[in-house]
Amino acid sequence: MAHVDVAHLSHVLPNGRVLLDDASFRVGEGTTAALVGPNGAGKTTLIRLIAGDISPQSGTVAVSGGLGVMRQFVGGIRGAPPPGLGSPAPPGPGSPTSPGPGSPGASGDPAAPDPAGPASGQLDTGRVNGASPVRDLLISVAPPRVQAAAARLDAAELAMMERDDEPTQMRYAAALAEWGDAGGYDAEVMWDACCMAALGVSYERCRWREVGTLSGGEQKRLVLEALLRGPAEVLLLDEPDNYLDVPGKRWLEQQLASTPKTVLLVSHDRELLANCAERIVTVEDGSVWVHGGGFATYAQARRDRIERLDELRRRWDEEHEKIKQLVRMYRQKASYNDAMASRLQAAETRLRKFEEAGPPELPPRDQNVRMRLRGGRTGKRAVICENLELIGLMRPFSVEVWYGERVAVLGSNGSGKSFFLRLLGGDEVPHEGKARLGARVVPGLFAQTHARPDLVGRWPEEILMTEHAMLRNEAMAALARYELQYCARQAFDSLSGGQQARLQILLLELAGSTLLLLDEPTDNLDLASAEALQAGLESFQGTVLAVTHDRWFAKSFDRFLVFGGDGNVYEADSPVWDETRVARPR
Repeated sequence: MAHVDVAHLSHVLPNGRVLLDDASFRVGEGTTAALVGPNGAGKTTLIRLIAGDISPQSGTVAVSGGLGVMRQFVGGIRGAPPPGLGSPAPPGPGSPTSPGPGSPGASGDPAAPDPAGPASGQLDTGRVNGASPVRDLLISVAPPRVQAAAARLDAAELAMMERDDEPTQMRYAAALAEWGDAGGYDAEVMWDACCMAALGVSYERCRWREVGTLSGGEQKRLVLEALLRGPAEVLLLDEPDNYLDVPGKRWLEQQLASTPKTVLLVSHDRELLANCAERIVTVEDGSVWVHGGGFATYAQARRDRIERLDELRRRWDEEHEKIKQLVRMYRQKASYNDAMASRLQAAETRLRKFEEAGPPELPPRDQNVRMRLRGGRTGKRAVICENLELIGLMRPFSVEVWYGERVAVLGSNGSGKSFFLRLLGGDEVPHEGKARLGARVVPGLFAQTHARPDLVGRWPEEILMTEHAMLRNEAMAALARYELQYCARQAFDSLSGGQQARLQILLLELAGSTLLLLDEPTDNLDLASAEALQAGLESFQGTVLAVTHDRWFAKSFDRFLVFGGDGNVYEADSPVWDETRVARPR
């Protein structure tokens, strides 16, 4: 029976902050449950605890039926686009010119689980990055036995390239046999179907293509196809809808509604939650509670719970004060009447036991995120594109964006939207035609996959003090406005996706950007943070271009630039969500 059972789980961060305290819940066979809560509350950490990436400090986790895991950032850091984005990348160093079935394709990054890595047998996501081939990404979500067989096949093939003696040939033959016994050939057949569905090309054509040449949505869709078609009966999906276009989100909703697998997913997309979630597991202020109904009744259930906790706390405070008054009264009487000593002792014992039992759980604190995106006056024309063609992506187009406009960039995954923003932000992107910025326009780019090598390993507090010459109290005040004060001395790469997103927005605010280039900014933000971002953009004195698949967020924009499925870029009067994959050679 496929299920997830978490019992009395606790986790304390290295800085002493209690992230999870006595968390318990169960997801039964065939149930799709949603894990929700504010950014930084511990949702991803809870997923990692269940997956076995980190060991529980106390409590237990039980999973049956085989486990498949989708990480929040499935492809790691995305690389710069090489020439000919629409074509598969050649095999990496050491790979055969014509890989045969089951060939490991030595990418220099063995797919074996690290002995010190995840206990579940999942490949450490830090070893799959933008330079890794698509094959490695698919292996990272394969069953542990397939991962181990692929690692041995990689090692045997590398040895064959170094020395072609009989023992090495025998080792390679044994590795090929083990690959077949582990189900590697069957996995390749399934991966072919996944690649056709997600990318429109066969596995054989794209297996050596770098993951970084895929859009964020294509990476997610490919991993989701592999997990939903794979043998694992329990799926842990961390933000599976992030970066998916709207047709992709609708596809995911249909798959989750029909799958017989047991699914625990993290999401902030209210429509997806309403359509798929049968139970809601909430993480907030260190505690976990479960709503047995769907998302339609969740908001009222949470309000009722908060009111109940308020009432229990009020009654506890009243009883506490009553007992303390009783102790004070008997202490005063015992000072001149020895007969009251026994009653004083009884009252003190009662107070001690009452306080040892502790107060009831406090109601969760509401977030208060305040973004002060200021901007500044620029030339009337902020962005000018003349016959701009993103090579291998879209046909030439011309567009002008005026100061103060809010432009939503829409279209399917892989159509070139992110590369368009990166080009405007100053990155090297293959193109023809002209793309230039107006007078006094200072671009600030929000990276879709939070790929910020300059911030890795650094604390938010140190980043603000170093990059923006802030005093410590000024840095802490700025972080507090973004609800980041509790992780001020936590490495950027250890922050939750939502915390990383909020820090990126804070850095854009402090940099004085007058043109905001936002690539899927709401994907990792919880509801309160997304609302704060929208309020901040409304008061921003500058120009905004945002790639988004967030149907709610897109309503706040003035213009809509659509990257169409036929390769043309056009403007629309309202959001367009039904554009299909761009028809081009792949």
